[in-house]
Amino acid sequence: MTLQNRVDPFGQIVATPARGTFYGNRGGCFHDNNQQLTRARWASRQWIVCVLQFKGRHREPLMQPGLYTELFFLDEATALAAGHRPCFECRRADAKRFFEALLAGIPGLVAEGDKLRVDTVDRRLHDERVDTRTKAKRTTLAVLSDLPDGAMVALPAHSSRAFLKLETKLLPWSFEGYGAPVSPPASSAVTVLTPPTTVAALRAGYSPTIHASATR
Repeated sequence: MTLQNRVDPFGQIVATPARGTFYGNRGGCFHDNNQQLTRARWASRQWIVCVLQFKGRHREPLMQPGLYTELFFLDEATALAAGHRPCFECRRADAKRFFEALLAGIPGLVAEGDKLRVDTVDRRLHDERVDTRTKAKRTTLAVLSDLPDGAMVALPAHSSRAFLKLETKLLPWSFEGYGAPVSPPASSAVTVLTPPTTVAALRAGYSPTIHASATR
């Protein structure tokens, strides 16, 4: 049975046989004893993206009763667009780079001398990624040339399709990988799927892992 556990850049969770290269969760369990999602789409504000393997851990079957709901992503750029951030356990070095980029990219994020806390970031991301009342994804508007590499966007003519910004091009996203790039004008207005806090980290130098199909 194909489980409903693959996440797209809009944050939607769907069932597809396509496989992901990253793994994560949304802070707990929101599936039932029949491996079906409940009406909820998260259990807490702690939305993380993890590596597929860590210290030999392997959980089978997935979506076990009462345990956290496992999710999968094409790549890290997809997970970031959906509103996740690097895990501090299995991806500690990446998480530290992400938090350092946040401090560099968002002046005044914390008071001088204070430490940036995980809960501070999780609260910001949760406010930016989803309307907690309607569960609809929050987005922002921007000019394409103002966005850093690794951000995900939608175009006015293709509002339901995600594109990865990479240098001067946009690569159409799918669960299987990226398609042939397109080159809209740099002045194009786009809908930004990646939360503003994460965009700031990307702009300050955080480089997410991108699926190999993006470089073909």
